Amino acid sequence: MSSETDLNELIARRVRELRSALGLSLDAVAEKSGVSRSMISLIERAETNATAVVLDRIAAALGCTLTAFLDRGEVASNPLSKRRSQPTWCDPESGYVRRMLSPPKFASPIDLIEVTFPAGARVAYAATEGRELDQQIWIISGAMNIEFGGTTFALEAGDCLATKVAQPIVYTNPYSKAARYVVALASNTSARRH
Repeated sequence: MSSETDLNELIARRVRELRSALGLSLDAVAEKSGVSRSMISLIERAETNATAVVLDRIAAALGCTLTAFLDRGEVASNPLSKRRSQPTWCDPESGYVRRMLSPPKFASPIDLIEVTFPAGARVAYAATEGRELDQQIWIISGAMNIEFGGTTFALEAGDCLATKVAQPIVYTNPYSKAARYVVALASNTSARRH
């Protein structure tokens, strides 16, 4: 799955499924997320390519991560996730590209995501209460800055930073070349996918 339309439809389906499973109305998700009801409706109808920040706010309101929106709803028959079947998504605002490395619905509390973060990009996530997730960010190539807890960390290839997802975090790449990194998200299995 690589086309923008297919990914918008996948995200739309997953947002609808997760909202329905929780018995939440569009208005309830809008209130919890701070995202307008009309924007959520556009996302659920696959009529917009929402930014990572907007999707993350909706995910927080639904008690999941952005990763859950790219979950194809399949149960892995084996623990192998072949590159050709790993969904990728591009944030329309910053241009960062996110590739889901982990097998779909495999029984593991860990999700691995590869990110290519363009030169000059900036993404700021707000605090998200209710999601007790740990993440580690390992820089494969390039360099970038990550700010959380009042401290800015300058990371370069080989560096690894551990954070909590529930706190505000700002990713910036003030450099002239893209950064490539892997994010490992860890939680209990039920919180990871639902």
